[in-house]
Amino acid sequence: MAYPFPEGEELRRAVKWVAAGLRESPGQQVGRLVEQAIFKFDLSPKDGEYLLNFFRSGGAASGGDS
Repeated sequence: MAYPFPEGEELRRAVKWVAAGLRESPGQQVGRLVEQAIFKFDLSPKDGEYLLNFFRSGGAASGGDS
């Protein structure tokens, strides 16, 4: 499933932050990075769900899964 780039600056920053974390350490768990991003960027539960689904479906060439 293709995801449009999210609206909201904090969510965009979170997507970039999680993607960078996965590039730096491909073995990291997506769920753990998303959890950290939720708190770091003060995201809503809906935004957190978007992030998790985005990366689990291969968004930004995630390269990992929780």
